[in-house]
Amino acid sequence: MSHKAVAEIALNESESRYEAYVGGELAGFAEYEIDDERIVFTHTEVADAFEGQGVAGQLARTALDDVRASGKYRVVPRCPYIKKWIDKHPDYQDLVHPH
Repeated sequence: MSHKAVAEIALNESESRYEAYVGGELAGFAEYEIDDERIVFTHTEVADAFEGQGVAGQLARTALDDVRASGKYRVVPRCPYIKKWIDKHPDYQDLVHPH
């Protein structure tokens, strides 16, 4: 039986990624690259021990909310997970950079 973990999400600019911590342990991360007015999400990974607990979704929502709040970037979702998450949450479509 899986349960939802409550992750604390932190921006680690020196590593160019958002990190999710559960109980003080690194549970996952979403890597990005910044290119002028675009933020390109390249890879999302969740540790095996935290899979299926909603960590990746919390990472995606927090990272995209942060991008929206900054007003500086449009999103290029190269990471398949981030792309799928945006597809499932149409209220985030406006953040996607027109190709």
